[in-house]
Parts: sequence; C-alpha cells; structure tokens
Amino acid sequence: MRLTIKDLTELLNISEKSIRRWIKQGTIPAYRIQGQYRFNKSEILEWATARKLNLSANIFPEPEGVPVTGLTDALTAGGIFYRVNGSDKESALKAVVENMRLPDAADRLLLLQFLLAREDVASTGIGDGIAIPHVRNPLVLNVHEPMITLCFLEKAIDFLSLDAQPVFCLFTIAAPTVRTHLYLLSRLAFALRNPEFKNAVINQSSRDIILETARRVEEGFPKAAGGRT
Repeated sequence: MRLTIKDLTELLNISEKSIRRWIKQGTIPAYRIQGQYRFNKSEILEWATARKLNLSANIFPEPEGVPVTGLTDALTAGGIFYRVNGSDKESALKAVVENMRLPDAADRLLLLQFLLAREDVASTGIGDGIAIPHVRNPLVLNVHEPMITLCFLEKAIDFLSLDAQPVFCLFTIAAPTVRTHLYLLSRLAFALRNPEFKNAVINQSSRDIILETARRVEEGFPKAAGGRT
C-alpha cells in the first residue's frame, strides 16, 4: 500500500515539514514515483516503531472484504514458543519458520529464503531486543488464517537493529492478504507502544500472561475513523 506525504502526516501526527526533512536526510524509507514521494505502509510502521514515534488511530481501519482477526486471536493461532535455538540471524529465522503453524503444503524453505531476502533490504529489528521478520509479499505464504508467531530465542543474536541491541524476541506475521497483514502489523506496532504489553514480552512472561495482557491492551485500542477499533 503506497502512502502519500499527506497520509504520513495523519498516520504519524507529524508535520509535512518534518517528513520532507527526513526525506532529504534519507532517514525515512521513501520512493520517488513520477515526481511524487510514496511510502510503503509496512516499512513505515516498522520505521516508526523502531524510533518510538506515536501512531495515530488511523492505522486501524479494518481490511475490506475479509474477516478481522485481532492481535490476541492472531497470537493464539500462531503460538508462543520459548527457548528457540539459533546462533545467528539465518539459523534463528530457520527455527522460527519450523515453529510456525503453516499448512502442510507450505514451502518452509522458500519462506526462509524470503525472510532472509527481506532482512537483506533492511533489518526488521525494531529495538529493545525485538524484531518483526516478515516477507515483503504476504501472499507467498498461502495461509488461510491470520496468525502471529512469537518466538523467544535461547540466546540473543545480532540483528543489526537500529539501537544495536541483540534480538531475543521475534514476532512473525502470516496472513492470507496484504490488507490483513498490514492490519495485524498495525495492531502489533501499536501494542508494542504499551508498557504493560512490552514488559510482558521483554520479560518473556508465560503464554497466559502475554495473551491476557494483549487482550487488555487491545480492548483499550483507540477508535479509528467510523468508530471501529
């Protein structure tokens, strides 16, 4: 989904002047298309989360034409795993893919290759030991149910995160459509701005505590345009 500068001012509650300054400095992911700047929503959500910028409730419009799955349900579907092995980025992502609850026909090797290719573009480490590895095109997963798999690594690894801290926690999104992927990424990014949920994750709390905390945080999500959360 391509966003305009005006879209960004509403999404981030930031002035157009600031956005243009970031473009000039090369600090914000932007694409110049036919003389106009455009932004990828997935990349902007990662970028804003890594820099701890406030996000507007405008990130929450529901995806059109598909059933909505909330953050808590997506985490329940994807599963929470502890003591996951991995000595570097590739082996950690391989272990994450092995734990994901994908259909039997899913090509896990291909998924790993896509995840590594995404990391070659830019690290999905968002800081504080957390990363959100995902594919650039969610449709390659061919899943029928939106899910978020949360893996805690046995040993923190270098992920080239912005804050240079090693990563020990990985959220991986699998969704049947691009819209659903962006919807879940939006909710996850917003939840990670909540101290209670973030602390539960950083402290590697039990599954029940993480899911209950996610449920409480989700109930308090701000209303988007039209009164939906």
